[in-house]
Amino acid sequence: MRLHRLEVSAFGPYRGTERVDFDALGADGLFLLHGDTGAGKTSLLDAVAFALYGSVPGVRDEAKRLRCDTAPDNLATSIELELTVQGHRLRIQRSPQYEQRKQRGEGYTTRQAKASLTWLGDVPGGQPAEGLTRIPDVNQTVQRLLGMTVHQFTKVVMLPQGEFANFLRAENAEREQLLEKLFGTERFAAVEQWFVQRRRERGRVLEAHNQQAREVLARVAQVVGQDPEDGDDQRIWLEGWEKQLTAELDEARRNRTELARQRDSAEQTLTARRELADKVRRVRNARAELDALEQQRAEHDQWRREKDAAERALSVLTARRAVAGAETELRQSAEEVQAAADRCSGVDTAAELDQLRSSAAAQRERAGALAELLPEAQQQETDQAKIGELGRGIESDEQAAQELADQRAALPERITAARQRLDEAKQAEARRESAEAKVEELAELLSTARELPAAQRNQEQSAQSARRALDEHQQARDLLLDLRERRLAGMAAELADGLETGQPCPVCGSAQHPAPREAVADPVGADDEERAQHAEQQAQSRRETAAKAEADARQYFDRLRERVGERTEAELAAESAAAAEDRDAVRKLADQAAARADDLAELEGSAERLTARRSELDAKIAAARSELAALQDTVDRRAARLDEARGEHAGIAEHREHLLDHAGRLERLVTARIARDEAEIRLERQRAALAEAATEAGFGGVDEALAAERDEARRGELAEGLAEAERRRAAAQSALSSEELFGVDAGTEVGLEAAAEAATTAREAAERAMATEQRLDQRHRDLTDLAKRLRKAWDELGPAKAEYDELDALTDVVNGRGQNARKMSLRSYVLAARLEEVAIAGTRRLQRMSGGRYSFVHSDAAGARGTRGGLGLDVLDDYSGRTRSAKTLSGGESFMASLSLALGLADVVAGESGGALLDTLFIDEGFGTLDANTLDLVMDTLDELRAGGRVIGLVSHVDEMRQRIGMRLRIRKSREGSTIELDA
Repeated sequence: MRLHRLEVSAFGPYRGTERVDFDALGADGLFLLHGDTGAGKTSLLDAVAFALYGSVPGVRDEAKRLRCDTAPDNLATSIELELTVQGHRLRIQRSPQYEQRKQRGEGYTTRQAKASLTWLGDVPGGQPAEGLTRIPDVNQTVQRLLGMTVHQFTKVVMLPQGEFANFLRAENAEREQLLEKLFGTERFAAVEQWFVQRRRERGRVLEAHNQQAREVLARVAQVVGQDPEDGDDQRIWLEGWEKQLTAELDEARRNRTELARQRDSAEQTLTARRELADKVRRVRNARAELDALEQQRAEHDQWRREKDAAERALSVLTARRAVAGAETELRQSAEEVQAAADRCSGVDTAAELDQLRSSAAAQRERAGALAELLPEAQQQETDQAKIGELGRGIESDEQAAQELADQRAALPERITAARQRLDEAKQAEARRESAEAKVEELAELLSTARELPAAQRNQEQSAQSARRALDEHQQARDLLLDLRERRLAGMAAELADGLETGQPCPVCGSAQHPAPREAVADPVGADDEERAQHAEQQAQSRRETAAKAEADARQYFDRLRERVGERTEAELAAESAAAAEDRDAVRKLADQAAARADDLAELEGSAERLTARRSELDAKIAAARSELAALQDTVDRRAARLDEARGEHAGIAEHREHLLDHAGRLERLVTARIARDEAEIRLERQRAALAEAATEAGFGGVDEALAAERDEARRGELAEGLAEAERRRAAAQSALSSEELFGVDAGTEVGLEAAAEAATTAREAAERAMATEQRLDQRHRDLTDLAKRLRKAWDELGPAKAEYDELDALTDVVNGRGQNARKMSLRSYVLAARLEEVAIAGTRRLQRMSGGRYSFVHSDAAGARGTRGGLGLDVLDDYSGRTRSAKTLSGGESFMASLSLALGLADVVAGESGGALLDTLFIDEGFGTLDANTLDLVMDTLDELRAGGRVIGLVSHVDEMRQRIGMRLRIRKSREGSTIELDA
């Protein structure tokens, strides 16, 4: 990556537009960025980072204040950067989000962030030739070309001011966080989490296997009715129950077989008795049936005669129905003729049919002539409707023209009112801030007033507690003094009790004991005094605590009372509500300023529009009046012809419809008369056929045949009755003559009940044996199935537990626990390898800068008290041959070590990210801590960095740096904003 040109406008401290030509500035490979403190040296590097990534390094990005506060309102904040990355030259333009003063009215408007990328040479594959204009697309393309994130870029290309020394002195945890961001080891953290998640999943699987085995074992215990004892071998317990249930099942099967044999024998005897009883019953029934049929013989003969006469009358009935149909048809035809004649008013309906047909044809011919005039009648209606429409349009346009004239006359007054409304809104904008501040102030006072009652109660309660604590302490103290006095008295009595006459007192030494103390009734010991003293101290502590709480509550209440003053909560609530209403009214009025300004502009520009509209309406009205006059003349001339053809009817179509309807009525009358004549002929023929059918059926006349008529239900009833009698006679005779009933006596006694009772007893015993066998068989099958499932669960449980144990141990190792002696997680191990590379790369430069004295040493030892290690970084002092902490280095030594480590870190990160070759590097750090010799070594190292065409930019305000570096970019600051100038 090589920078070519940078242009900033209204950015940071730069009020106007400033340009930097990096091609000219980096011609020597090394340049200095210098200026007074706060001039904007670091801001220039922020502009480069913002152009590439849309954000600036460190905490400055959190402020979101990138626009220069003193920039002109008409100058937009923007950054433009030209650079070459991976052989592609491009230009990036960005603008941050910022607030800009409105050009019309007061207040600010928000300018949204923008970004664009333009290719100045060859376009990379897969990229649009016209460039990119969406911020996400630009960010993604820049990060892909550079091969690093903004965090890596600010640590690799721009060594930030006052920050890269922190990495040297950081603790393991802080160093780990930075290395994770730079080297992107999230995938290794994902591996660690994968192991944890995998262990959790396999743990759930193992628990599922355990639960499955427990559930199946509990089901086995439920089947056999006994749980295994603690300590029993569950496999042996299971095999024992399998053998026991098998033996019980075999015994049940033998018992069931014997009882089934006895049941079958009893049932065979019962079946034979039932068959004999059935034969006796059938013989008795057959003989009774034949006797009953003989008694019904006369009735059955009468049924046969009635059925025969009804069947012969069927053909006569058919002919009678034909006569009835012909009579109905004739009656309907006559009714239709009468109805058709009634509809033909003014016509001789008894005339000949040919005369009626001729009259209908004449009517239809006249209707055909009228059909030719229908289009003119329709056009007449259309033109009359259009005349009405033109008249209404003319009236509407004249009314609109008058309204336009009224609006034009009222326009000056409306403009004046609009200006007044706009002035009111602007005044409301000016009052908004003070109104909102007043609402906030009153809200705080109201909140304080609402706290007053609770504070007062707290003060009173605290005072009561303090008084109570004082009383309790005084009582405890009085008790202590009383106990001490009583103990002293008791001690004197003890001494007096031990005195002997003539012997010296152990207290005063006198041999005379004139008034020895008598023993007390309730002696007090040391433990009693100690407990009383402890209680007195606790009471004193509670007294002091209560006194302090009372003082704090009183001070808090006084402060609240002082803030509120003499106003009550109700007064403050009323004032707050009034202030809120005033604020809302001011806000509402202020928010209408833009709309009212637009209304005023709209009114001021409406005069010309009203005049133009009035002219358009006048021309439209004149054209409509001309068209109306021409159309009215045409309609008047056409109306004379149509009135003559219409006659007495409402219109041509109505007249034509009347003629067609009259012709249709005549034609329907002709058709009805023809149908009536044909119906009379058919009736005569059907009556002759009826008389002939009665004679052929063997009846004396039609009336006799009709009297023999029976409906279908009755005929079926007769036939079914006769057939049923024949079936009963045939069945009885067949039963008595059958081989099965031959020789059976109807009076035989069978003895069925005794055989049935014996069969029932045998069957119940067999069923009980069958139920017992089925129950044992079900238990045996359940146990067999559950035993198979239980053994399978036991077999699956072993490998699952072994797999979980192995995964559990491996997860602990990957996450720096368990058998991991160094307490290094997988992620820390990878970062330790990267840190070792950084230490090697940094050592080459540190030895150069320190004259071979110092080199970096990476340590992967575990931390103190078992904490994780692997990211230790110390310094080897070649003078003493001992390793020392980087925190013991002096200021200049720390700077050399930090710079070397930062450069090494930049090399490793650039190589790791696989990004573009970094041809431009900025070092934003003070060089004032170095002496002259050390500064020479540092400058020699920086000279090596620019080998191969690399450009190094140093940011410093040290005078000696200006003398050593010929190409300089100076930043000057002033009240009007900072400016940039090139010193060559």
